[in-house]
Amino acid sequence: MPALIIFNKPFNVLSQFKASGDKATLKNYLSLPGYHSAGRLDYDSEGLLLLTDDGKLQHRIAHPEHKESKSYWVQVEGEIDDRALQALRKGVPLNDGITLPAEASRIPAPAIWDREPPIRVRKQIPTSWLELSINEGRNRQVRRMTAAVGFPTLRLIRHRVGEWSLGDLKPGEHRITYT
Repeated sequence: MPALIIFNKPFNVLSQFKASGDKATLKNYLSLPGYHSAGRLDYDSEGLLLLTDDGKLQHRIAHPEHKESKSYWVQVEGEIDDRALQALRKGVPLNDGITLPAEASRIPAPAIWDREPPIRVRKQIPTSWLELSINEGRNRQVRRMTAAVGFPTLRLIRHRVGEWSLGDLKPGEHRITYT
């Protein structure tokens, strides 16, 4: 039975075990020889990262042909409006083509941990939160999508991939499940 590590990747941690200059990596949090991440999560993004020692499971989770939905809590600059949400739901033109339609909804600020360092705050510009679910995995896709509709991402937390979710894990914590 393949093991799956559900890890809450902290902000400014690379989604790899191999050192890269002075940047923190998964090795700073986990000692799991033979495990590899199933998918990516950018250095400046937080949240759910799945790791496994089973190549077939890794392929099923990470490969676009399997269309595992990925859901994010996104804090954006400005009060996200219905026009922007509708554009996200329809598909957004990016420099590498139009995205597939996403599920997008305005949400209250989620009950989550503080980020270190905190996001930049501008007194004259409010922020808002949305939940965005996508079935693609383009490079920095969520950030590019919100920017394209006029609401730059300030904080990005992946909370679900397919059937797996963060639950109550704090940054740097993990749990093991079997599939």
